[in-house]
Amino acid sequence: MDLYSPNKMLQKIPIKLFNSQTKSSNCISQEIAGFSVIEVLVAVVMIGILSAIAVPTWLSFVGRQQANKANDTIVAALQQAQREAKRQKLSYSVSFQYNNNIPQMAVYRSNDGPTNYWQNLGADLGIQASKIVLGTNLTDVNTTTSSSSVSYPLNSSVSQTITFDYMGALNLAVKTNTSSITAVQQQKLGYNSTTQNYKGLIVAVAVAKPGTTNQVTNVKRCVIVKTLLGSIQTGKDTQCN
Repeated sequence: MDLYSPNKMLQKIPIKLFNSQTKSSNCISQEIAGFSVIEVLVAVVMIGILSAIAVPTWLSFVGRQQANKANDTIVAALQQAQREAKRQKLSYSVSFQYNNNIPQMAVYRSNDGPTNYWQNLGADLGIQASKIVLGTNLTDVNTTTSSSSVSYPLNSSVSQTITFDYMGALNLAVKTNTSSITAVQQQKLGYNSTTQNYKGLIVAVAVAKPGTTNQVTNVKRCVIVKTLLGSIQTGKDTQCN
């Protein structure tokens, strides 16, 4: 009679329910948590493919942004020199150089010289010096030729300087008995008689090729001074060659 008493039956029911729930839970967890080796390998391959696509695109974007920032800094420096030249009625210059593979720029009164004014290009903007290459087509102060292309990195053996006179124009001796303004402009600003265009004085920055500090990609930004009056315009890519 004890086997069929209500108390015995109530004691057995929870044990059976617990066993049933445990088995069911184990089955579900095995189905959800299990990953086969093939599934893991597929996931790894997919992550690798996505990384191969995304990383170069991101690096290219960062390079363009750095080139844009560096070019904006050069524009601002040239504009500052023009403003100060007109304000103080003195000649002002902007010079460029490399120092220990770091591109530098100086804005200064021409009579003072650049020695105490050099600053790393774009350092305050977080631009990595190794990621950009500074170039120019200058062959002398305020001078280029129609056949002079932009040299990357810039040629340290010649003066890399643009100078503005007290009126903010390019500081060139143009009022002589033998040379007219037009002749001097053609001689100094790279006039091409075939295209009848001026190459202009170009200061450029290019994105460096990965793993190099002096080889450039096709991503370029530049500042161009095309007239004796010192008008400034910007260019990109093929305009910066």
